[in-house]
Amino acid sequence: MATWRFSTTSSGADTVSSCNAVARFIDISRGRYGVVGGGGGGSRNKTKQLTLMRKWQVSPMSRSFSVRNVSSEPQQRVKDPVTEQEESLGNLSPFRPDASSIASSIKYHAEFTPLFSPEKFDLPKAFFATAQSIRDALIINWNTTYDCYEKLNVKQAYYLSMEFLQGRALLNAIGNLGLTGTYAEALSKLGHNLENIAFQEPDAALGNGGLGRLASCFLDSLATLNYPAWGYGLRYKYGLFKQRITKDGQEEVAEDWLEMSNPWEIVRNDVTYPVKFYGNVVTGSDGKKNWIGGEDIKAVAYDVPIPGYKTKTTINLRLWSTKVPSEGFDLSAFNSGEHTQAAEALCNAEKICYVLYPGDESIEGKILRLKQQYTLCSASLQDIIARFERRSRAKIRWEEFPEKVAVQMNDTHPTLCIPELMRILIDVKGLSWKEAWNITQRTMAYTNHTVLPEALEKWSLELMQKLLPRHVEIIEMIDEELIRTIVAEYGTSDCDLLERKLKQMRILENVELPAAFSDLLVKPKESPVAVPSVELEKSEEEEEEEEEEEEEQQQQQQQEQEQEQEQQEEEVEEVEPADGENGPAKEGARGKKKIPEPVPEPPKMVRMANLCVVGGHAVNGVAVIHSEIVKDEVFNDFFALWPEKFQNKTNGVTPRRWIRFCNPDLSKIITNWTGTEDWVLNTEKLGELRKFADNEDLQAQWRAAKRSNKLKAVSFLKEKTGYLVSPDAMFDIQVKRIHEYKRQLLNILGIVYRYKMMKEMSPLERKEKFVPRVCIFGGKAFATYVQAKRIVKFITDVGATINHDSDIGDLLKVVFVPDYNVSVAELLIPASELSQHISTAGMEASGTSNMKFAMNGCIVIGTLDGANVEIREEVGEDNFFLFGAKAHEIAGLRKERAEGKFVPDPRFEEVKEFVRSGVFGPYNYDELMGSLEGNEGFGRADYFLVGKDFPSYIECQEKVDEAYRDQQKWTRMSILNTAGSYKFSSDRTIHEYAREIWNINPVELQ
Repeated sequence: MATWRFSTTSSGADTVSSCNAVARFIDISRGRYGVVGGGGGGSRNKTKQLTLMRKWQVSPMSRSFSVRNVSSEPQQRVKDPVTEQEESLGNLSPFRPDASSIASSIKYHAEFTPLFSPEKFDLPKAFFATAQSIRDALIINWNTTYDCYEKLNVKQAYYLSMEFLQGRALLNAIGNLGLTGTYAEALSKLGHNLENIAFQEPDAALGNGGLGRLASCFLDSLATLNYPAWGYGLRYKYGLFKQRITKDGQEEVAEDWLEMSNPWEIVRNDVTYPVKFYGNVVTGSDGKKNWIGGEDIKAVAYDVPIPGYKTKTTINLRLWSTKVPSEGFDLSAFNSGEHTQAAEALCNAEKICYVLYPGDESIEGKILRLKQQYTLCSASLQDIIARFERRSRAKIRWEEFPEKVAVQMNDTHPTLCIPELMRILIDVKGLSWKEAWNITQRTMAYTNHTVLPEALEKWSLELMQKLLPRHVEIIEMIDEELIRTIVAEYGTSDCDLLERKLKQMRILENVELPAAFSDLLVKPKESPVAVPSVELEKSEEEEEEEEEEEEEQQQQQQQEQEQEQEQQEEEVEEVEPADGENGPAKEGARGKKKIPEPVPEPPKMVRMANLCVVGGHAVNGVAVIHSEIVKDEVFNDFFALWPEKFQNKTNGVTPRRWIRFCNPDLSKIITNWTGTEDWVLNTEKLGELRKFADNEDLQAQWRAAKRSNKLKAVSFLKEKTGYLVSPDAMFDIQVKRIHEYKRQLLNILGIVYRYKMMKEMSPLERKEKFVPRVCIFGGKAFATYVQAKRIVKFITDVGATINHDSDIGDLLKVVFVPDYNVSVAELLIPASELSQHISTAGMEASGTSNMKFAMNGCIVIGTLDGANVEIREEVGEDNFFLFGAKAHEIAGLRKERAEGKFVPDPRFEEVKEFVRSGVFGPYNYDELMGSLEGNEGFGRADYFLVGKDFPSYIECQEKVDEAYRDQQKWTRMSILNTAGSYKFSSDRTIHEYAREIWNINPVELQ
């Protein structure tokens, strides 16, 4: 792959100034200058008056741009004197400051970029000042990166996602800049500890689970690998929700991550775009379509820098917030006392970015979700197009748009990019349908993240027509284009085949065919079969008999119809009197016929996933097994039509955040035993650990690092839950979004079985049979997902009972960690020893937490689902605890259940009875247990096969206990998991996207 290097070289053109700021605190009381290099915590010395003066050193500098294709030429670097001076001080930014200069910068921001009162320099204030000083360094590289992309006009990728689950940014930023030690020293000079400062940062509430975490890993890899790319998302004020655990289970409250502002973001008040909803579509005199009227809002850009590791490249995450201009505030209504009405337009605009995934059971919730998706798509595309036009200067060639722009839709949420790009190209830029469609298909690509039917988004056609009338017109035309393609491919001779293809593949579901195709599915009448003339000859008697039979049949049918009509006329609906029991009935009430209720027509829907497949040039799954299911089942008809569109891109996670920064003890061990720190960028080097897996010294160091991390987790769990657990127990962890297919219910029922067995044994038998375990859960259930919330309640009830059972003691603890997020994961994952990834086979697209656990030497127990399949291949079958049904067996097992042939394991039945006995409290778990029973019906019949896999699961857990008793064997397995995780770096995934979907090349800043 070609790599472009971007450097600054001397030239007589484009003269600018280079400014270096030197900050000094002036001791006015003594009349002399002095740099403040220390200080204790926050007390102000009232005997001194300190003023910070910033002296600017200005030197003339001229720069032009030199680009080399590294793949074809030897590396060559030519620099001006300023650049040489900068690199002599450090190669990650224009300067590598020492601890004293960083301390001065932090103090400067504490005084002159104030968000707090000046009296104290406590932890919150110190965090913001520290973050702002780091941001200064990032902005230098950020602006250089942006300037480079503008001047080179290279092809750029744009990653659109409803979620970016970043976690804390401070430690990641200084780690990527190579300044962790320097900042720690600087803060020590100021009386603070880096770790305490970092803990002040709230997690950015911009996501929920794997979708958002993957997107953030991808941004890290894009920056680290020097790819020209940006991310686009929404700036949610209140996030998804903050989870609290009470006696009633999960409680949701609003996130407060922006309450004290976000030190990393920069609002771009000059980057705003109009976004329209509702209105009407009219055709002008020139034949052009115009979308007019309706509700207009503005999307405002907030930019967040994303630094790469050991590179100057710093890319951008642009988040949109929504508002209306000041004239949207109705001052007249406000002064008339109609305060709510006065701010209605403002409220309608701002609430679009209030909450991630607002409840959509109401029509208002559905409208809000669709508004969110369209805002992301419209604002981002307007921004991308404006950048394309600016970089093209006077020579705008729209046919080159796909050669400069690649748009990746992360799941179906950004699907409206397709009709929105069509709308802009046709209605605003004046292109023809053919030109716009060709550009759109070459620009867009779609990542599928699910095989669950309910997660393949569908929107009401009626709702979309109301909210986005022009887009529905375009979608209808795309649907018609698809119909034309299907007819051309399969012909009209086989009506049944054509009907099936159209039903499966059309974008518009339950919508009549367009007029041009209305007679496609009309089956020709069967032509009479020719019979010998001898058979046609009938006697007069035979003909008369047949005529009589026909007359009798007609008379009988007529009599039946008359009788049915008489019965309907006799049926009178009884109506109660209006004025009391004996009062007169309303006139006309009597004699009303009972009319049978008509069968409701199926709703007309827009299938967003189908639109993604049709409107883009690439569709990818996120694990090998998932991509095969996508081709064989989810989009099989499309795969048969366009096999070249379908690809696999197995997910990955960034080794910077998920080993290097969150697990420094393990990182040092890996570096020592591999002899280099290159593994942080080239994870293939992790494989070298295999040859040391049996080394006793490595194993001893490995266990010591794990215990150190477990001790940190013990303190955290005590602080967050009140439960004290033993660091000598096995740490068994399942942390992920709460969902029935992820089967937290299987895990907790296995724990209940374990507890029941313990209670039936003597203390000695328990210790001989069971290894001590701390079973840790974490994850959020969507506020409207009742069954998932029941599971959370069940887990906490089981924990409350077991954790207070003195007979059991430290042999078994169950802890549910509230408000699980990235920062909690960074603490729990390094401490983990067994991790549960136990979804029903074929239902998890990939998973990424399984990769993080494996990287940190945790052994996985799981089914052959998602990336588990590939993890098991890489780490070795002996180093993975496998159980459960296989993906290809699932359909047959559900059919067996529906036919009443499934026989549950007696141990499973015992566990359900144990739960119903009330041992875990008074809560009624009949609904939860009932979902595992019966053979059919909504919410019944154990759709996710918990009962089927239960025997295999508990038997596999016995193997886990056996392996853990042999700590030498267990440590070897742990080392081999880290060694085998090299494939699951997001760097590998991004290289594949860049090469095989986006067609972009790295641009390395010198």
